[in-house]
Amino acid sequence: MIDTSLKRKRAGGRVLFYLAAISIALVVCIPFFWMLITSLKSRGAVMSIPVEWIPKEPTLEAYKKLFSIPNFASSVFNSFYISIVCTAARLVCAAMAAYALTKIRFPGQGGLFKLYLTALMIPAQITFIPLFIVMTKLHLTNSLNAFLLLQFFNAFAIFMLRQNMMTINDAYMEAARIDGASHWRIFWNIMLPMCSGTLATLAILCFMDLWNDYLLPLVLLTEQGKYTLPILLSTLSGQYKNQYNLTMAGSLVSIVPILLVYICAQRYFKEGLNVGGVKG
Repeated sequence: MIDTSLKRKRAGGRVLFYLAAISIALVVCIPFFWMLITSLKSRGAVMSIPVEWIPKEPTLEAYKKLFSIPNFASSVFNSFYISIVCTAARLVCAAMAAYALTKIRFPGQGGLFKLYLTALMIPAQITFIPLFIVMTKLHLTNSLNAFLLLQFFNAFAIFMLRQNMMTINDAYMEAARIDGASHWRIFWNIMLPMCSGTLATLAILCFMDLWNDYLLPLVLLTEQGKYTLPILLSTLSGQYKNQYNLTMAGSLVSIVPILLVYICAQRYFKEGLNVGGVKG
């Protein structure tokens, strides 16, 4: 009798948990559903009362107009260029720094890592003015390559990869050294493959960070042909006032790459987050 009552309580708890989870998921999906149906409405249908939850006459008018906007294609290319190239550069630089901080012994190693950690406490907005001054003197303002230069140091990525590399047994390195492998070969052929989960997690986070970045491109880019997608979309509210279907279409287009990246690497995401906080 006791076992039966316990089983019933557990089953009831599971049912309540799943109901709560489904309810929360539905609430979270409502804004995305609203964006989708609004983007498929005509301009007149968007302003109609009562509100049409399901468009009576779905249309791709907003998407056609969106892709015909001047510099829209170039803004998408700029965002992809910055996100992909800078993500790769950030991961490679962070991995090399993490390898040096964990597997190469040198004086001041611990102090240097603590200095890296202090960078996590500095709000990014504080650095915008100094960055603008430095980039101006280097003649890199209004250049997409300026963002590549900023990827050589990222404290969060270094921290995550360092935590992962600390869990890797040094016996792998010793065996590789016996076979004559250099630090460079050990780094590329042993360390990076064993950190694939953390690298995939960081790739998702870095791509999302760079793709959605608005303030830094706004500071460094002035020509419309160099604008990224978030900056271009922000101009829609001014140039195309009250055309909410166009705004929602642009927002959905900007979400698609992030969803694709997450779907492709989601099986590594949880693994990488768990490994990143295992050892201090």
